[in-house]
Amino acid sequence: MIETALAEQTLPSVKIGSKKFTENVILGEITTLLINHGEIPAIHRKQLGSTRVLWSALLNGNIDIYPEYTGTIINEILAERGLAGEIEEALSQRGIRMSKTLGFSNTYAIGMKAETAKRLGIARISDLRNFPDLKFGFTHEFMNRKDGWSGLRKYYNLPQLEVLELDHDLAYRGIESDTIQVTDIYSTDADIDYYSLVILKDDLHYFPDYHAVLLYRTEFANRWPNALRAMLQLEGRISESEMIKMNAQAKIKKIPENQIASQFLAKEFGIHPKIHIETITDRLLLRTREHLFLVAISLTGAIILSIPLGILSFKRKKIGQIVLSIVGIIQTIPSLALLVFMIPFLGVGSQPAILALFLYSLLPIVRNTYTGLGNIRPEIRETAQALGLPALPRLWLVELPLASRSILAGIKTSAVINVGTATLGALIGAGGYGQPILTGIRLDDMGLILQGAIPAALLALLVQGFFDLAERYFVPKGLRISQNP
Repeated sequence: MIETALAEQTLPSVKIGSKKFTENVILGEITTLLINHGEIPAIHRKQLGSTRVLWSALLNGNIDIYPEYTGTIINEILAERGLAGEIEEALSQRGIRMSKTLGFSNTYAIGMKAETAKRLGIARISDLRNFPDLKFGFTHEFMNRKDGWSGLRKYYNLPQLEVLELDHDLAYRGIESDTIQVTDIYSTDADIDYYSLVILKDDLHYFPDYHAVLLYRTEFANRWPNALRAMLQLEGRISESEMIKMNAQAKIKKIPENQIASQFLAKEFGIHPKIHIETITDRLLLRTREHLFLVAISLTGAIILSIPLGILSFKRKKIGQIVLSIVGIIQTIPSLALLVFMIPFLGVGSQPAILALFLYSLLPIVRNTYTGLGNIRPEIRETAQALGLPALPRLWLVELPLASRSILAGIKTSAVINVGTATLGALIGAGGYGQPILTGIRLDDMGLILQGAIPAALLALLVQGFFDLAERYFVPKGLRISQNP
């Protein structure tokens, strides 16, 4: 079930999260539909990002449940504790519980093209020691995990030192195009057959078991006991072959995840939950509303604050240097890092995305307001003073109109940047045009990518045209004529 960010905040419901890879999304859909079938309201926040994003959201109560893997819990989430047999106790101390295994294990593995592996005689991970020139490309998360590349390289004494960092789905494309020859994969990925890959034998037994489980909040279990009972029916009910089949249906046959989940529940439990299959029009309207909401709120807030800050910066030069430095520093922070940084404070969804977009919109407006006021000729100010205009009327009637062209240019720049950056909000559940882009990358579906990319580009052009039109009303006619002969 898809709900808008506003509805999510007003309706009490069970919130299920999922990572941004297909299997996790399918498990999230199965859990959501199973709980909803018991007439318990549940929503699915899809593709929220990496393990740390989901774990943080679970701890903060932004989600109640999400699918996870035991190896990840031990080696990533609870890595500092070095736990093995005490997982449930350690989770309980954080207000989190864990289901029994859902019935399958999806281990990390190292893979490469079957053709390349056969040609080079590579069958085991240890064989890679003999090929230092092979190009490795690993996912961002695998590069930074305790059970990831750093540990693997030391454990197997591999000579390769430089590797590319890629998104999980883009890594498969890299293998296909021979940009890289070796990457990390999940053992239940449909992409293994799709791209004709082979899993290299973990001959030194580096990777632990990754049994699929559900992590959920103790608070959720106490508040929604019926939802808990419904959800725990999944324990031991999904086989590895069934999971591979469902992944292939999404990846290769392009069947929507909620339809795959519904078919599984009908087969396994004999229930037929109601699902909504989105049309292209449905998706476009929903994502447009979400994107406009993010852009409108953040940009309006930035305009309201930035113009006074620009005026203050010009009138008080010492304060102005501090203000310009701060907004300049904010602009240098990578947008994805800023979004993730907001999660512990604001959770996932539209709020952290709006705040991040607001902060990114400040610099162009502040600086252009400051510059526009600074470019006013001194004799014009002197004339206004000679006419006896006090400071505030002089600012309102003379200075701001003369600086209006520069101010509007700053707002226009912020608006266009805002529209583009807002697509990243999908990584933390804010929706918008980034949602079909992420889904398209995940499913290797160029049509879905274009369903997000083209509307985002068109919206940026419309926003630019809107402010070009606004210039006719806010910029004095004489300035327009003199600067546009």
